[in-house]
Amino acid sequence: MSGLEAEPAVAAQLFGERIELARRFTADLAREGETRGLIGPLELPRLWSRHVLNSALVAPLLRAGRVGDVGSGAGLPGLVLAIARPDARFVLIEPMERRVDWLVEEAEALGLDNVEVVRARAEEARLAEPLDQVTARAVSALSKLIPLTVPLLRSGGELVFMKGARVDDEVIAAEKQIRKARLTDVRVELLGEGVVPEPTRVFRATRP
Repeated sequence: MSGLEAEPAVAAQLFGERIELARRFTADLAREGETRGLIGPLELPRLWSRHVLNSALVAPLLRAGRVGDVGSGAGLPGLVLAIARPDARFVLIEPMERRVDWLVEEAEALGLDNVEVVRARAEEARLAEPLDQVTARAVSALSKLIPLTVPLLRSGGELVFMKGARVDDEVIAAEKQIRKARLTDVRVELLGEGVVPEPTRVFRATRP
């Protein structure tokens, strides 16, 4: 596809036997993403490295349980992680109808039977059972995100948020919310350094 970044060699390493599904997802997103308002017009030249691989790096941190993805949007990281981790069950939480439609259609097209899509804002989501982990990518600052997502977790459940280069500043700004939620094992990890062009910073914390 014109303008789409060539698949980096490391993609096959990250996805293993699921690489073909990752290719199909990336091609579908490249074809329909801009017209459906899922990605910006400048994202095709970096779709693999900045978005798909960036999301896939989180896969090893996930448990084989129920994982929620808040503000799933284009399926980054939710659909990417569902491809990479067929042993986990994903609940994609997204309030916008057109994005929900995309998530449902794409999960069906790819045969991802470990995906459930819930149309709701995080604070309004009514789930059948609490989640083992919650992910989010480029949704909002930690000070806002923590109060919205902690109630979705079971006791001992974990927040796994993909954040930008200023994540340490966000952690400081969210100290009050971290204390109020009594989060433990709070840390920031850098994933994929020396492996992918753009490493992923992840904020992790556990609900007591």
